[in-house]
Amino acid sequence: MDLHETRPLVSVVIPVLNERENLDAGYGRLRDVFDSLAEKYRFELVYTDNHSSDGTFDAIAVLAASDPRIRAYRFSRNFGFQRSILEAYRHCRGDAAIQIDADLQDPPELIPVFLEKWREGASVVYGVRTKRQEGAAINIGRKMFYRLIDVLSEDPLPWDAGDFRLIDRKVLDVLCKLEDAQPYLRGTIAAMGFEQVGVPYERDARTHGESKFPLRQMIGLSVDGILNHSVVPLRMATFTGLAISLLTFFGIIAYLVGRVVFGQEWPAGFATTTALILLAIGLNGLFLGVIGEYLGRIYKQVKRGPNTIIERSIESDSEGA
Repeated sequence: MDLHETRPLVSVVIPVLNERENLDAGYGRLRDVFDSLAEKYRFELVYTDNHSSDGTFDAIAVLAASDPRIRAYRFSRNFGFQRSILEAYRHCRGDAAIQIDADLQDPPELIPVFLEKWREGASVVYGVRTKRQEGAAINIGRKMFYRLIDVLSEDPLPWDAGDFRLIDRKVLDVLCKLEDAQPYLRGTIAAMGFEQVGVPYERDARTHGESKFPLRQMIGLSVDGILNHSVVPLRMATFTGLAISLLTFFGIIAYLVGRVVFGQEWPAGFATTTALILLAIGLNGLFLGVIGEYLGRIYKQVKRGPNTIIERSIESDSEGA
């Protein structure tokens, strides 16, 4: 590399799982963007493969053979999307890193806008999805989730922002020290502070393959987001239990006053008693579940297992052509 090279190095990180059909098209669009910005920036591509079964890593190796800017890491199993992103960040060499999905739903052509905001002083630049090519029910559910987690979180979190973002090296350095068994990077980065700017865009439809985020994983990510950035569920359990205890206490007082002072004969209330017992059991089960979720996360955190295990890698000494 030229010792007098002053162009910033930008790392583009791409987590993949069975995305072979999208690799060539995605790489082609990214290469076009890189070429258009070659006078101002150097680039590298960092792929993290979550143990794909369709030959994705071999296809990346073919691309890397013709482009020294590509590095890739294949995990020994599927460690999850958030861990995959975090591991990619830890292998970045750039002055800034841009995370983008391999399915081409986030447009690479927006990268120059992100870089412009970064050069203007923003430490984090994130995409805000104004429109998505998905069903109405999923869109409504996502919007409700972003607003719910912002209300519950102790830190302000951006609405309708996914993982398509640029983060500065100083943010990367802090993030790479993160030791979290179940990371939720959207919330973690938002909670760090620094100057953060949103860029609105319309998210495209997936061109090939199927989404790697079925409803079950979406719900799991939602739970991680809420529990990782809020103790409000625990407080809700406390306040609800206190409210029920107070209502029960006042109910007992009312019963005693009616029985002793007014001589009221209360009819046997089997249905009412049964309903109250079932309500109490249901609330106990619900809030024990909330407490259990937090305890489970504490347990995983204490175990301190590896974030990921790299099975194969493609390395390069190049730091951007």
